[in-house]
Amino acid sequence: MIIVFVVFASLTVLFGFVVLFGAPYLPTLRKQTEIALDLLEVKKGMKILELGSGDGSVALAAAKRGAIVTGYELNPILVIVSRMRCWQYRKQVSIHWGNFWHADWPATDGIFVFLLDKYMNKLDNNIIQKYSGKNTRLVSFAFKIPNKKPLKTRGGMFLYDYNLLSK
Repeated sequence: MIIVFVVFASLTVLFGFVVLFGAPYLPTLRKQTEIALDLLEVKKGMKILELGSGDGSVALAAAKRGAIVTGYELNPILVIVSRMRCWQYRKQVSIHWGNFWHADWPATDGIFVFLLDKYMNKLDNNIIQKYSGKNTRLVSFAFKIPNKKPLKTRGGMFLYDYNLLSK
């Protein structure tokens, strides 16, 4: 009984504490993934950044389209799951264990994120600092950036173009 409690408590901590930094783990469904990648116009050779890579489903789908993907994930269990799921594409997909707010984000063409509403202004400011004017696009699942009009909206996904926003 103690082992069950310890396992349950450990999983609760691993899956729950991420809310302090972004959003809880929720799997991105295949249809949502395809919409996000279509909005980003992902094709071979594109660089995609996934902030909160979860179980690796978005990274895997982008790699299948030929993209080079960098993902960040706080939950070490999900990092292992992502790396296993993306093993076949390990030359294209790199999943890092850590807090993306403190990471050096690589050059990228597109960013995918599912964050809570309270973090969207911070995300916007980070992207402006790092990518404004550099042909970088953002797809946010479920949450809009306050005071910015998305370029496109489809299936709960909001597309922002930071090259256009900087002009």
